Amino acid sequence: MTYHEGELAVQKKAGVQAMARRIGRGIHAAMLPIAQDFLRRQILAAAGSVDGDGRVWASLLTGKPDFITALDSQNVRIEALPPDGDPLVGNLALNPDMGLIAIDFATRQRVRLNGEARVQSDGIELAIQQAYSNCPKYIQARMPLATDPAVTESRHTQQLTSVQQCLIAQADTFFIASYFSGGGADASHRGGNPGFVRVLNSTTLEFPDYSGNTMFNTLGNIAANPHAGLLFIDFAGGSTLQLSGQAEIIWDSDRAASFPGAERVVEFHIEQVIQTANAIPFRYDFVQYSPYNPPSPE
Repeated sequence: MTYHEGELAVQKKAGVQAMARRIGRGIHAAMLPIAQDFLRRQILAAAGSVDGDGRVWASLLTGKPDFITALDSQNVRIEALPPDGDPLVGNLALNPDMGLIAIDFATRQRVRLNGEARVQSDGIELAIQQAYSNCPKYIQARMPLATDPAVTESRHTQQLTSVQQCLIAQADTFFIASYFSGGGADASHRGGNPGFVRVLNSTTLEFPDYSGNTMFNTLGNIAANPHAGLLFIDFAGGSTLQLSGQAEIIWDSDRAASFPGAERVVEFHIEQVIQTANAIPFRYDFVQYSPYNPPSPE
């Protein structure tokens, strides 16, 4: 069965069952050759995993081209580990389920893989259960710039500082990880014009859900299991901000109307925060916002 009960419930409530069935034919149990070639050229990916307390985390993995390689159509080798302080390695030791999204900001392309991971001393191997591509919607174009690697440093808290709130309020991109027992972990991308994520207070965010592929992998997982993780990247400064907490789908049309182009809203309640300085060994130069982005909220 392509979809689990949470995805089916959200598809039904959104009235897109027929389209979701058609789109679901693009989910494969193995990678197509074009996806294998795409992975080889990438320098950045986000991974979703679950810790021992059931919290979901989105983590960043980076490297030079070829740091992600397809061993065959169902197995991927990632020659990278996250910075110290990131929970990914410990999480996978307890629960091998991992979702991975490799993204090329320059070309607005992305590939998603879900499966079971095995951590090694210098990397991760992922045995794929699902592989599929997504459309280029809401991806801001950026070009990577070479920089000198610097020492990483992580800080753990339970709420956002004022500086972190400003980073989120100005963001145009983040990654979201979700999890459904029996369906595995997932990592996905969200984008919009700056201001599309609102900081309600030091432990609460809200963001719009725009028109997408109708599969509702992320929202389906959230409907069945509210634990989720967010990952924000400071593309100019190189730091990352990881948030783990619980998400709620808000179907109220008046609430959605406050975000131009939104079909619904997701409210996120923060439980854990990890900020890591110099988490990426390069920087990005902004090129252009996605032409699919709805207007910024007033």
